[in-house]
Amino acid sequence: MAVYDLEEQEQLDELKTWWKQYGNLVTSLVTALAVVAVGWQGWNWWQRNQAAQAAALYGGIEKAASVRNVKQARDFAGELIDKYPRTAQAAMGALLSAKVQVEGGDAKNARSQLQWAADNATDDALRSLAKLRLAALLLDDKAYDEALKQIPADTASPFAARFGEVKGDILVAQGKTVEARAAYEAALQQLDKQTKDDAAGQARAYREIVQAKLDTLGAAK
Repeated sequence: MAVYDLEEQEQLDELKTWWKQYGNLVTSLVTALAVVAVGWQGWNWWQRNQAAQAAALYGGIEKAASVRNVKQARDFAGELIDKYPRTAQAAMGALLSAKVQVEGGDAKNARSQLQWAADNATDDALRSLAKLRLAALLLDDKAYDEALKQIPADTASPFAARFGEVKGDILVAQGKTVEARAAYEAALQQLDKQTKDDAAGQARAYREIVQAKLDTLGAAK
């Protein structure tokens, strides 16, 4: 039998007392931390698996788009949206599939997929791009009021100039010249901010297009 000196025995007694008082709590905390760690690893695995599956379906849409297979692109996009709606690939797939649908003459399905992306994309830029393309498609369909609803009031959007141009186009189609001129001018103001740092000249070239549209409206009355 082990022999302890007085000091060691006192420390042991204190430890026993402490463990008797807090042992269950410590055990519970250790167990909880272990569960959290396992859960976190499981969550990360699930996220990676979701991303991999979504990427595979998006790859299917890309392949279908390359051969202009409208049905296959639509089917892959539908499965991607249904199974993995919170992934970035879902919104990207909806946008790509909508492009294929438009090129294939299926504006109805294109509108449906663009509307889904506009409402559900987790990325702000993808959501804005979906709204922009949807507005242009609605304009082509002469659904002018619906098209205008897609134009955000936020001028800080990276697509602000394009939204301004499309808004101008919609208003021109409605015969609202004064409002259209204001929309084109707002688009030009946004483009002026971009041309300063535009080494490739793309913003300047695009500005000329918007300016030409404004010029066709004539002088303000």
